[in-house]
Amino acid sequence: MEEYPKRPPRLTTLFSGVKPFYFVTFNTRNRKSVLANDKIYERFLSFCNEAKEHGVFVGTFVIMPDHIHLYVWINLESCGLKKWIKSLKCFLSVSLDEMNVKRPHWQEGFFDHILRSSDSYREKSIYMMNNPARAGLCKPPDEWKYKGTMKDIYWSDYD
Repeated sequence: MEEYPKRPPRLTTLFSGVKPFYFVTFNTRNRKSVLANDKIYERFLSFCNEAKEHGVFVGTFVIMPDHIHLYVWINLESCGLKKWIKSLKCFLSVSLDEMNVKRPHWQEGFFDHILRSSDSYREKSIYMMNNPARAGLCKPPDEWKYKGTMKDIYWSDYD
């Protein structure tokens, strides 16, 4: 019987000319609702502000109770997506520890989608921004407190 890995293997290289502009989602372990609060939100903003110094730019994001969606652009000469997400999770875990959230905090791995078209960008933006309302956390999506844009990243910048 053939063994299958726990998760799909990551691409080791990108095709030439592809700019690393991603839609990323990562979840808490067992989908525990511990992220949608001021402490995690402020810590997330702090990490993303610091990331600019390392060639990583976060665009639009939404922090849900049990997962985070975000757009991220990474300079290929700085760090890889896997390393950056791992660092972000570790950074947020400090606050989760302070909140007495039992470890492990995170589901292993993350989902990423390389954006390849303006249609894909638009589709993911609508999905991300409407997620809190779909989950019943607010009525109109713009009422959700734990969302924003760190840097305006538009698909047209990548066409």
